Amino acid sequence: MTKQGKNNGNPFALIPLFIFIATFLGVGIWLDDFYAFPSPIAVLIGIVAAFLLFKSSTEDKVNTLIAGCGESKIMTMCLIYLLAGAFAVVSKATGGVDAVVNLGINNIDVAYFPLGIFLIAAFLSTATGTSVGAIVAIGPIAVSLADKSGASLPLISGALLGGSMLGDNLSMISDTTIAATQSLGCKLKDKFKINLFIAFPAAIITIAVFFYLGLNSEIVSVAIPKTDFNWIAIIPYILVIVLAVSGINVFSTLIIGTLLAGIIGYFGGNFTLMVFTQKIYEGFTSMTEIFLLSMLSGGLAAMVDKAGGIDYVLYQVKKRIKSKKSAQTGIGVLVGLTNLAIANNTVSIVITGSIAKEINDEYNLSAKKTATILDIFSCVIQGILPYGAQVLLILSFADGKLNFLDLISNAWYHLFLFVFTLIAIYANFWDKWVNRIIKI
Repeated sequence: MTKQGKNNGNPFALIPLFIFIATFLGVGIWLDDFYAFPSPIAVLIGIVAAFLLFKSSTEDKVNTLIAGCGESKIMTMCLIYLLAGAFAVVSKATGGVDAVVNLGINNIDVAYFPLGIFLIAAFLSTATGTSVGAIVAIGPIAVSLADKSGASLPLISGALLGGSMLGDNLSMISDTTIAATQSLGCKLKDKFKINLFIAFPAAIITIAVFFYLGLNSEIVSVAIPKTDFNWIAIIPYILVIVLAVSGINVFSTLIIGTLLAGIIGYFGGNFTLMVFTQKIYEGFTSMTEIFLLSMLSGGLAAMVDKAGGIDYVLYQVKKRIKSKKSAQTGIGVLVGLTNLAIANNTVSIVITGSIAKEINDEYNLSAKKTATILDIFSCVIQGILPYGAQVLLILSFADGKLNFLDLISNAWYHLFLFVFTLIAIYANFWDKWVNRIIKI
């Protein structure tokens, strides 16, 4: 299978990529669990298919695979994953997650539980870089609060889903942010600033909706036991956010945050120096799957690209692009459709990142805005998938008391985020307005 003309590419070169997606999706449907089958193994099956189908020499295919796996952006992405994992595990071991949750619960009136859950989930997922982690930490508490207070479980659950996806999309250490910025070759802080001008208005309107609902709530307050927590355990999260926004190199930011969390944990009696090192390694190993997935996906993408597969996708997308706005929309639709197929927003970005980069460069788009669109579309789709990890976790915590439609119909943030993303793409004033504000 050889590479065809540069203009139209080779559609058959996409077969290994489709085998990867079909394997991941098929096994997920069969097992009724999209996270039971290790995604790196699914990619490996795609790579084997590429070796069998492509006609170049074995040595040439091996060299292409290794070059793709070791590409500088892929390796940078993987190293950031390791450091982000270390920070998340060490910070959690100091009691940071419990502190954030208890701080919110201890100071929120029952009528405003949906608003409070949204804010807690947003902060926690932004600080830790994971929507799933935020849902795991808050989900059982949110369901319990709804049961005890009589507050609306669908509303609280929708707030939890929206808040967790807000942080997943916006966080500097989220794997989706890392994948999007590395794919487009832009800085984390620049993507964050553009992302903030889309996510912040959506979040403000969501907060206003929850506040209005709380203001008009007829729920009778109940006594919720207050739990002690250590304020200082929250400091590493705040520091990482501040350093990242300030433009400090992401490697330095994560190392400083991890060391501060370690110092707090050591002097707070949470762990010894030896346990601290073990927690760092535990953080590394927690990122093994996404590390291997990104590396192997880079290798598979390089093989598919060399055989003409990426050129074919670009040719098909470009035929439908009439302007810069449609180019940005096309990138969003591409990553969204990929996410529908594999139910993993990070993998979707990794798969479509190189295509988004080529479209971005050819149409002279803003890399930071393209990275933002790539991230937002994948997160919006991920947040509404009935077979996505986030939705499945919340439904499992609800234990039959909540159905999918009730959950999604109360996930207000997703709707507002999508609307403001379209405004950012199609409103002529948006880019000038944002660039003027950022320069001030």
